[in-house]
Amino acid sequence: MTDNTQKGRILLALTGWSPDFWLDGFGKAAPDRPVTLEPDGEADPSIHYAVVWKQPPGLLSKLPNLKAIFSLGAGVDHVFNDPDLPEVPIVRVVSPDLTTRMSEYVAWQVLDHHRLGPRYRAQQVERVWHEDREQRAAADITVGIMGLGELGSDAAAKLRVLGFQVSGWARTQKQLDGVTCYAGADGLSPFLASADIFVVLLPLTPETRNILNRDLFARMSKRGPLGAPVLINAGRGGLQNEADILAALDEGLLSAVTLDVFQQEPLAPNSPFWSHPKVTITPHAAAASVPSSLIGPMVAQMDAHDRGEKLINLVDRKAGY
Repeated sequence: MTDNTQKGRILLALTGWSPDFWLDGFGKAAPDRPVTLEPDGEADPSIHYAVVWKQPPGLLSKLPNLKAIFSLGAGVDHVFNDPDLPEVPIVRVVSPDLTTRMSEYVAWQVLDHHRLGPRYRAQQVERVWHEDREQRAAADITVGIMGLGELGSDAAAKLRVLGFQVSGWARTQKQLDGVTCYAGADGLSPFLASADIFVVLLPLTPETRNILNRDLFARMSKRGPLGAPVLINAGRGGLQNEADILAALDEGLLSAVTLDVFQQEPLAPNSPFWSHPKVTITPHAAAASVPSSLIGPMVAQMDAHDRGEKLINLVDRKAGY
């Protein structure tokens, strides 16, 4: 008979999410890896892997045999919020399903702004029939993507298929087919001058926190057919200075924004974002982490790591993503 603890247990540490679907999924995918929601005692040697979303600070430091941490979100800043984070590998979630969902969201919001969706919804409320005789082609619009990792690269490819011109900016130089790529501090200004709609898919690091601020908006191109630029943030809430976004909308530095993430979530009922006519809000819904698409690859990595193989999609602790 196989010893069920031989491979080590999995700790599932989720804050704000129901664990039920994850427990069921791991039970089916890894029947030989018992899953627990909390360690046994102050130091639990039976836990070898932790699957986390906003884990309680100090929790993982109590696991002396922990081999790796798996993050359930596309971003990993929530993992680093733990000051006692143990020095073990951290694995980013990379899933074709998650990537596709994000690209769907980006394409939806870019097209919505390009095809004047907010204007038509406002006209519907007012029962106004106003025919727009001039429609811009996608080729007349450049979409600038901030962040060219797995999500940004795929979104860029999908937008190109729709006919948009695409530029991109990242910390380090990238090369993507048909995308004008900029990098680093020296590349930021020419990137900001390149586009009409800006899609933000950056990780949250000390360098990117509050990067979406008035200074950045003032440097964005105002030359395009939409007039002032459009901002779409589907990255992290900590990237944005929310007071600056509201001021930029009122001053005309931005023509419209779509925000899927906020500094504090859920968004407070009294937030001015709810009622601002130039703001589209979605409730952190751009790309959901779905157990059926994520559990299998995580278990496969655990099994491979136990055989001595290297983990993939590792987080660079120094870079923060």
